[in-house]
Amino acid sequence: MKIAVIGTGYVGLVTGTCLAETGNNVICVDIDEAKVKKMQHGIIPIYEPGLDVLFHRNIAQQRLTFTTDLAIAVQEAQIIFMALPTPPGGDGAADLSYILGAAKDISKLVTEYKVIVNKSTVPVGTADKVQAVFTAHTDVEIDVVSNPEFLREGVAVEDFMKPDRVVIGTGSEKAKKLMAELYGPYVRQGNPVLFMDERSSELTKYAANSFLATKITFMNEIANLCEIVGADVDAVRKGIGSDDRIGKRFLFPGIGYGGSCFPKDVQALAKSADEHAYDFQILKAVMDVNEKQKIVLVDKVLKYYKGDLKGKHFALWGLAFKPETDDIREAPALYIIDHLVKNGATVTAFDPEGMKNVQGILGDKIKFAKDQYDALSGADALLIATEWSVFRNPDFERMESSLTNKVIFDGRNLYDLQKMIDLGYYYNSIGRKLVD
Repeated sequence: MKIAVIGTGYVGLVTGTCLAETGNNVICVDIDEAKVKKMQHGIIPIYEPGLDVLFHRNIAQQRLTFTTDLAIAVQEAQIIFMALPTPPGGDGAADLSYILGAAKDISKLVTEYKVIVNKSTVPVGTADKVQAVFTAHTDVEIDVVSNPEFLREGVAVEDFMKPDRVVIGTGSEKAKKLMAELYGPYVRQGNPVLFMDERSSELTKYAANSFLATKITFMNEIANLCEIVGADVDAVRKGIGSDDRIGKRFLFPGIGYGGSCFPKDVQALAKSADEHAYDFQILKAVMDVNEKQKIVLVDKVLKYYKGDLKGKHFALWGLAFKPETDDIREAPALYIIDHLVKNGATVTAFDPEGMKNVQGILGDKIKFAKDQYDALSGADALLIATEWSVFRNPDFERMESSLTNKVIFDGRNLYDLQKMIDLGYYYNSIGRKLVD
């Protein structure tokens, strides 16, 4: 099939590349000329494990191309995916200007039937708004379809190629047939393609992310309570995770959720509820708790140093909001850095993939290390903000020789408590016994 993908951000590039991998001819469109030129020369603009292999293979086989020319893409494609940003506005509502602007541009170029697919995360009713744009600018028949993405950064290629489910919102039999054909190769093992109305499809995406954010936040609250009452959050997590009604996933406590999806989607769903005069109290509590959880590690640091961080120097392992990505959007590490610096401390950070992006934001506000051990040099303590695998089994003897004091504040619970006792570290983690 001939596919166009409008927008080559994280979702758009993964979508376009993976669609090309099953034999479709995909043309990706972006207004950023420099970015398009790099991709045309085989330079991938994001870090996502496994994507580079598919990216280069499909470019070489001429199934994946890039352009700034929207007209060419619209003319060629049977199905047009819109994978454009929907950032939160000042009031928390999703900004649909990119989506509606692209719809207007496309509507002036269509000359025959097309399926227009909303791949972006959008509020309920967006498909109707996109349809209205086309109705206002063209008499050509089109169908607007909602097809939310459920990609996890770090395993996005696997998620697209072998999805748990595919959600498609459409009332058109013609569009349904085309979308079923398109996704057929990805669900050969029997995972469902769920057809529903557009509004239900749009809400499904927000509901899924908001539920997972709620689950994470609940576990963080349990962890905080564990510290107060003397319980072990690891034991509690295993105890409730063995109940198949609850499940084991998303029960690991930490320093809050971040990234490109959960923060804005929870906020947007709460705002959408407000717009319909419904007080979504759980989501408001989730957002409030998460904001506090992002700096819980700083609270521990301040308590340890009796509120005085002036002249203190800290090593920070991890900048990305999660491992296996360079995405730093709403990353807890950024909040930690901000509070440490405001309290008079200095920071040297290391992250396998996220340093360039953070440096673009913070400049010389902090220092960046060449590796995880280099970050420890002269540090009064180590803070861990991202659970990269490389941090899980470090050389503790080497760490001891670099750190000024054997002090670790672990926001991801990477280390065994008994081991830290045996090594003689002060070790403060989330929801577990304090090793002192």
